Amino acid sequence: MTDLKRLPGAFDHRWDWQLAAACRAVDTGLFFHPFGERGQAHDDREAAAKKICQGCPVRARCLRHALAVREPYGVWGGLSEDERAVLLGRARSARAA
Repeated sequence: MTDLKRLPGAFDHRWDWQLAAACRAVDTGLFFHPFGERGQAHDDREAAAKKICQGCPVRARCLRHALAVREPYGVWGGLSEDERAVLLGRARSARAA
């Protein structure tokens, strides 16, 4: 679960970067895997999400946000949840234990 204490609060200037996000007009289902999704379907969906992130003008800001609040799900800033966990120095297997 997202650590709500780390969220920046209700100040519009802290969230306005989302208005320029390339994913804004895309179905959020592309960025968050459905329960039980595995294999090629998972890889294809994640690759499509990351492709949208590649050209996003706020990609770095999105990733900083996801890392700061320790967003546990989805593709944020072009990185999957597992890739973000590695950056944060925590292996997914250790988190599940």
